[in-house]
Amino acid sequence: MTKIKNILFIMADQLRWDYLSCYGHPHLDTPNIDKLASKGLRFDRAYVQSPVCGPSRASTYTGRTVFSHGATWNRVPLPLGELTLGDYLRPQGVTTAVVGKTHMVPDREGMARLGVEAGGDIGIKVSQPGFDPYERDDGLHPDGVLAAKGGKLRYNDWLRDKGYAGDNPWDRWANSAEGPEGELLSGWHLKNSNLPARVREEHSETAYMTMRAREFIEEMGDQPWLCHLSYIKPHWPYIAPAPYHDMYGPESFLPLHRSAEERADPNPVYAAFMGMEVSETFSKQGAREVVLPAYMGLIKQIDDHLGRLFDWLEETGRDRDTMIVLTSDHGDYLGDHWMGEKELFHECSVRVPLIICDPRPEADATRGTACDALVEAIDLVPTFLEATGAPPADHRLEGRSLMPLLQGETPEDWRDAVLSEIDYAFYAARETLDVGLSEARAYMLRSERWKYVYYRGFPPQLFDLENDPEEFRDLGRDPAYQAERDRMQAALLDRLTARKNRVTMTDAGVRAMRRDEDESGIMIGKWGA
Repeated sequence: MTKIKNILFIMADQLRWDYLSCYGHPHLDTPNIDKLASKGLRFDRAYVQSPVCGPSRASTYTGRTVFSHGATWNRVPLPLGELTLGDYLRPQGVTTAVVGKTHMVPDREGMARLGVEAGGDIGIKVSQPGFDPYERDDGLHPDGVLAAKGGKLRYNDWLRDKGYAGDNPWDRWANSAEGPEGELLSGWHLKNSNLPARVREEHSETAYMTMRAREFIEEMGDQPWLCHLSYIKPHWPYIAPAPYHDMYGPESFLPLHRSAEERADPNPVYAAFMGMEVSETFSKQGAREVVLPAYMGLIKQIDDHLGRLFDWLEETGRDRDTMIVLTSDHGDYLGDHWMGEKELFHECSVRVPLIICDPRPEADATRGTACDALVEAIDLVPTFLEATGAPPADHRLEGRSLMPLLQGETPEDWRDAVLSEIDYAFYAARETLDVGLSEARAYMLRSERWKYVYYRGFPPQLFDLENDPEEFRDLGRDPAYQAERDRMQAALLDRLTARKNRVTMTDAGVRAMRRDEDESGIMIGKWGA
């Protein structure tokens, strides 16, 4: 089997799995992503390791669960010793670069302890994390954040060169609208979401990042590469440039997905999250009617720019030696289940789109089809290693290569459940519950039929997805389902205790050490000759 030369690894931020036409959205037409699905394999049940940007991405880049790598929330550093995609692919001669967001911060304490200079070659790589920072931009630059970073942002410099005035055109132009009297209307305020951003469409973040990805690919020439094109949108601030800001109206929205039953006697943790300001805002009458046009328009804009990028890859012939992967780091409640943002484990939050187009003939058997196997974000690293011919790292990686599925084979021992988790110490919900900082933990195990959520210190949640696919009826405290809860809790414990924590020695090394002990003359327990 020939090796894949290049990988275009596309990630949209906060993109729900069901907001693409190839996943069934009846009104949001995404023909270019649909075309990618027609040329590759669409995974219909893909799940992230955490429904929050930072830990989800840390797992995607390391191939390890949050429980293992410890970067449990945004701005919680990935420990210095954790290996990421770049560490695995760079020895194979693959330049591994990011264009856009990673939402991760360096382990500065670990770097200082080992004398790693932040501006040195090693310091840059471990700070990014593991990527070459061709165009690193997390897309969150209000004045306070920008000032803390020294006020420098390449996108702002580029906007000023295009004639956009001010110290922070990201905020004032790309993520703000203009009122009838010329007043500035911030995109941070949800009530402004359906207004057009002040920036021209061709100068917006999505257009800029697509352009920079193409420039990176052009600069690489014939050298192998992985380009992580990590779009900042449709993540908030929810504001889109014209003409995308008003392409969609109420007639094109998915029905609101919530029930009064959910609020009748909710699980205490769920109740605390429903009580947070963002959830109350999205539960107000009319809120999603203002936000959804921007959210859907931003997705449409991404699809249009990807279409131009895909066409260029075909025109240059690069599509023939490039694996293209499209996914998201988590979903978005958008008012469903009385929630805003993401964080908890309903399907709209924890389930994501995943499309892989492998140009090699071995993948022809699945081209244009869908796969219903339960897959996880941590499966991407081992998939990329196998595709590029890099050595496996089974002693460290907790995901499984998707290559058999891409070739039309489902291993008999494929997983029967997926895992996700959250550290909610950083939320107002924890304060409402008066939970200790180290106790605010939750874990989800989702099998074919059941979804079980374990909250440390609180009752669990249990959903029967066969009879309640809407996830409206919580069976977590129903005595009739105690046996099922016990079974799922045991399965969760098994998954957590199966984590890979012997990361500095391979299985071959363990076997060699065992043989060495027998041959070294060290004798334990022998009675004598």
